[in-house]
Amino acid sequence: MQTFSVFQSLWAMERRHTDGFEPSLAANIGMIAKAGFDGISTHYTNRNDVAAIDAAIRDTALKIEGVCFPRTVEDLILPLELATEFPVSHINLQPDVRLRRVEDCLPLLDGWMRLAKDAGIPVFVETHRDRMTADLFFTLDLLDQRPELPLLADLSHFLVGREFAFPVDDENHALIHRILRNAHAFHGRVASREQVQIELSFPHHRPWLDLFLTWWEEGFQSWRSRAGDDAELVFTCELGPKPYAITGRDGNDTSDRWSEALQLMDMIRALWVTTAPN
Repeated sequence: MQTFSVFQSLWAMERRHTDGFEPSLAANIGMIAKAGFDGISTHYTNRNDVAAIDAAIRDTALKIEGVCFPRTVEDLILPLELATEFPVSHINLQPDVRLRRVEDCLPLLDGWMRLAKDAGIPVFVETHRDRMTADLFFTLDLLDQRPELPLLADLSHFLVGREFAFPVDDENHALIHRILRNAHAFHGRVASREQVQIELSFPHHRPWLDLFLTWWEEGFQSWRSRAGDDAELVFTCELGPKPYAITGRDGNDTSDRWSEALQLMDMIRALWVTTAPN
């Protein structure tokens, strides 16, 4: 039976409030577990940090999405070694290179996928600004060359990067649908054509929220049609702190990101149910 898990980003737990107070790792893990999330997303680039995370979640049922930022093929070795010692649901790979030619990217992608296969650990390439996958068209060109490339779809970057007009036309919907056909996991925030992260709870942002819910629903349906019967789909709530979060004159968030993350979790779980086969 296919399963669905909703994770919460540890980065998104950072307050960055002008009062200077930041909750401890233990406090954040406690909040996440108590709220009913299934896992966390955290960096898998430093052994001491990962060991601390492992200790913090030991008495919970939380799973992990490990995030890394390799610039070379060899840079993925350490995250995979850590994922072998401290198991993950998958590795989220942000390719920290900005090459201008598709053919120059292919040896990196092939090397990363080879290492992932040898390690037996799922590795998904995130669609993200200031990375190899920054541009939607360039990423589509990569898929033309590597049609089976497993993506972790963060659609907010493409929407704001391409500044899609609203309502989104059929041509741009088709481009996003092509990305969704390769999506093996999702990062969740809502963007507008000008801002990468807008407040979910503001009524005037509802059209953008509905757009993303439509895309995520299509992505879930696509995943269900090609994933195995016992596969797990992970959606990570990633409502980041400033400067992702919009701030007011006082330098603080204009909405309660934790509350909005809980709302997003509920909406996404309901959406998953609606995509179940009849």
